[in-house]
Amino acid sequence: MDEVFKALADAHRRQLLDRLHERDGQSLRELGEGLEMTRQAVSKHLAVLETACLVTVVRHGREKLHYLNPVPINDIADRWIGRYSRERLRTLADLKHVLEKEPMSKPEFVYVTVIRTTPERLWQALTDPAFIRQYYEGTGPESDWKVGSPVKWKMSPDGESHDWGQVVLESEPYRKLAYTWHNYQPEMAEMFGWSEQKLAELRKEKISKVSFEIFSL
Repeated sequence: MDEVFKALADAHRRQLLDRLHERDGQSLRELGEGLEMTRQAVSKHLAVLETACLVTVVRHGREKLHYLNPVPINDIADRWIGRYSRERLRTLADLKHVLEKEPMSKPEFVYVTVIRTTPERLWQALTDPAFIRQYYEGTGPESDWKVGSPVKWKMSPDGESHDWGQVVLESEPYRKLAYTWHNYQPEMAEMFGWSEQKLAELRKEKISKVSFEIFSL
């Protein structure tokens, strides 16, 4: 956590984070445009932010794209801010909605977190329905997690599993899992009280993908 505070203490690094908050997934060149810093200085500041896990780097072709990773800031909120009844920092789901949308040719957002467990235990948490329901409030996805297999979704603890066309895209036990993310469905509209018009608008969104990559430190 000391590295996070050190990284946030510099105004230039906060400015870079602000830029990523406005538009995620930028290259070094894009981040440096219009700033009174040399390319080398921007690169050094990004290295500090990456070390603090505030920025995640993903290769896209020949470019390295930089993404804001809010997990360390959220950890700070969980440790102190909630204790004093202050307004909590945005959760990961909230931050997702405020990030600017980008074409699906590259990831829309990339989050990184560190969990003290084994790859086997983490894989179980992602694939075992009984385990998943512990943190999904009795709901969640179900599959045999083989490439090409359907991913069904349980919307309520006592409800049936729905097949909404989700498919497993990648499955490497203890290392990587990826599957298509379902579109909005009539069952969701009924659950959340959406009108037919709102559901129709939501269903215009393209099918996306969720992926998990597991690394041992």
